[in-house]
Amino acid sequence: MGKKILFINQEITPYVPENEMSLMGKMLPQYMQERGCEIRTFMPKWGTINERRGQLHEVIRLSGINLIIDDTDHPLIIRTSSIPVSRINVYFIDNEDYFQKHKKEDNEDCPDNGERAIFFARGVMETVKKMKWSPDIIFCLGWMSATVPLYIKTAYHDEPYFSNAKVVTCLQNKEFKSELDDNFKRCLEFRDVTIDKLTDYKDKFDFIELSKLAIDYSDGIIEGYDGANSTLVDYARSKNIPLLTYPGENYADAYLDFFNKVAETAE
Repeated sequence: MGKKILFINQEITPYVPENEMSLMGKMLPQYMQERGCEIRTFMPKWGTINERRGQLHEVIRLSGINLIIDDTDHPLIIRTSSIPVSRINVYFIDNEDYFQKHKKEDNEDCPDNGERAIFFARGVMETVKKMKWSPDIIFCLGWMSATVPLYIKTAYHDEPYFSNAKVVTCLQNKEFKSELDDNFKRCLEFRDVTIDKLTDYKDKFDFIELSKLAIDYSDGIIEGYDGANSTLVDYARSKNIPLLTYPGENYADAYLDFFNKVAETAE
C-alpha cells in the first residue's frame, strides 16, 4: 500500500509562474500519486493568484478557525482548486491580512514574511486535522514551509494525526535576501514551542538560520536542485540526518525510495 504524503509547497504552477520550485510543486505530487501514494497538497494563497482564472473556491467546512500569532487572532480561510489535466486538488492557505491586502510575492521584502510563514505552517496542520487524515511523510518545499518541522516535532507531536509522521525537507536555491521580522522568535511561540527552546538560534533570522531550524527538526533532507546551498547541505551532513543528494532531473523514483526509507526509520 502506498504511503500517505502531505506536500507543503511554497509555489505550484499554474497558480504562479513556472520556475524550478513551482514545477516541482506541481509534478512531484502527480508522480507520487501515479506510484500509488495518497496525497494532499498545500500552498499559500499569494495575493497575485487570480481566484477566477485559477477557479479557486472556499472550502467552508475547513475554514472558520482563528490562529493566534503574537497575541492577535487571524482568521484561517481554506480555498481549493484542481490542476488541469492531472486533476490534483490543491488547498490554499489564505488570510486577508497576510495574503489579500497586498500583492507582494514571497521573495519580496515583506515586513511580515516571518508571521506569514508561521500562519501558513500552522494553518496546514490545523486543516489536516480537520480532514482527519494521517500522513506518513510530510514533504516541505520552500522557506515558507520551514517552520513545519519544528511544529510537527514539538507542538503537534502528540496529535494523533501527526504522531507517526516523518518530515522531509527539500533544500532549494530560491532564497530571500532580507531578515525576518524582529519579533519572529516570539511569534513562533505555540504550546511547548517557547523562546527558551530557541536560544541556539540567532535573534535575527535570515534564510540560512531559518533553513537550519527546518533541518534540525527534519527526519530526512533532500538536495532538491543542482546547486542547492552548500552551507545547508554540509550542515545537514553534520547532523547525521539521512540525506538524498541531487538525483538529477528524473527524480521521482529516487524520492519515493527515500520517502520509504525515512518512513521506516525508528524515532
